[in-house]
Amino acid sequence: MMRVGVIVGVVFVVVVVLGCLKNGEAVGVGLSDNFYEESCPEVESIVRAGVQSASLTDPTTPAALLRLMFHDCQVQGCDASILVNPDGVITKSSEMGSTKNFGIRKRELISLVKSAVEAVCPRRVSCADILVMAAHEAVAFSGGPRIIRLPLGRRDSINPPNAGLADASLPHADIGLDSTLQLFAKKGMTIEESVAILGAHTLGVTHCINLQSRLYSTQKSNATNQNPAFELSLKTRCPQLAGPTASKISFMQNDLTSVIFDNEYFVNLMRGRGLLNIDSDMAVDSRTRQFVEKFAEDQGNRGVVRRSCGALD
Repeated sequence: MMRVGVIVGVVFVVVVVLGCLKNGEAVGVGLSDNFYEESCPEVESIVRAGVQSASLTDPTTPAALLRLMFHDCQVQGCDASILVNPDGVITKSSEMGSTKNFGIRKRELISLVKSAVEAVCPRRVSCADILVMAAHEAVAFSGGPRIIRLPLGRRDSINPPNAGLADASLPHADIGLDSTLQLFAKKGMTIEESVAILGAHTLGVTHCINLQSRLYSTQKSNATNQNPAFELSLKTRCPQLAGPTASKISFMQNDLTSVIFDNEYFVNLMRGRGLLNIDSDMAVDSRTRQFVEKFAEDQGNRGVVRRSCGALD
């Protein structure tokens, strides 16, 4: 396992910027890293305390928060629309009604943190910004650096959430490389940034229901670097006839360090141990392989601790 420097910076910045490249009105205009310096200087400390407390109790919290933010930003910008619950009057549906949001968790944690912020700074900090800050703290808690300067100042959406829009905007588990690159290109991302954002899969798990097509479809991916022993272990953990309920409960860790934000995801891809089709494809496609290799080799904190400051060991 290697700690990451460049990777975590690129991944998180790309994810945050994701919602700012399109639908700017919903996200907010005039973002800055000192937006709350005067109006709510305590907000980052409050968010940090909430995320750290939850993560100590449940180590899977960081992965859940990072995924929650991506699923919010990908649909109509980082506007906290994924947090809105139906009330039967103004809001008749929820983005959580989308099958693409299966397994989304920790929405209630954002609400708890929001309540703590409101007690100190009423109606000053948006839910969208709290979600972004929480995801940043999640990355930092998991081993990523806390050096990223977050652009803040988003506003929460006033439009009712739309499950259909979420279905259309979020990638499905069987998405291939071409579709993935097209999806992120629409957000203004380069191929390198698209590879980097998928590095967020270094945290968390993949449910067996999302692996059924990948493992048992007659139309296999074009990837050629699949590790046969690894594929056999996947089929053992995620059998074809397990049924939908068992497949939703069973899961595979994304890598052996699934609660640590490192580059093990990319290392695994180079070893032919990718879980999803997109994982396998990236490691062999000429457009993306160079970036997978780059991130797999990135040690982040290169260097040593010298015995004496005046001489190299």
